[in-house]
Amino acid sequence: MTRQHKIGALLLAGAVAGLAVFTQADASGPRGVPVRIGTPKDGRLEKSDAEWRAVLGDQAYRVARRKGTERAYSGESWDETRAGEYACACCGQVVFASAAKYDSGTGWPSFFGPADIEAVSTFQEGGPLDDRTEVACSRCDAHLGHVFDDGPRPTGLRYCMNSAALRFAPAPPAPDTAGALPH
Repeated sequence: MTRQHKIGALLLAGAVAGLAVFTQADASGPRGVPVRIGTPKDGRLEKSDAEWRAVLGDQAYRVARRKGTERAYSGESWDETRAGEYACACCGQVVFASAAKYDSGTGWPSFFGPADIEAVSTFQEGGPLDDRTEVACSRCDAHLGHVFDDGPRPTGLRYCMNSAALRFAPAPPAPDTAGALPH
């Protein structure tokens, strides 16, 4: 191998390693720069990695604890249209409501805002090919997805979430008053 080939190979290896460091998201590593830290109503919930692994399924663990992403149109709630609430799959804190959900055409559940701004924290991720804002549960730091500035009114935001990081609870049915007698 010539000297030029060795230098080229080293530069290529360095570039690949550097790109991997900047674009590989892993919950065990450092988070991006905090943009906004929410304050959970019920306080923080801390568990070890082993404890999370024991209580979550493989997909929920990979997405919520390791910052994975499910394939578009593959999650349980991307096309959910019933009224209800979306809670963090890890700790149960309500993070989104169906009233803010809309079809973004992306294949992931999308919302124009959280149920309560204090329920989520955001972190600016950065790198040569990865400049976006992560959304995490403020109670347990679960990775929920990302927020983009191409959403509908009233906020102009698109909270693009992973179904695997959410648990949907339908709203209770309205009481049937059709046969009720007047008072």
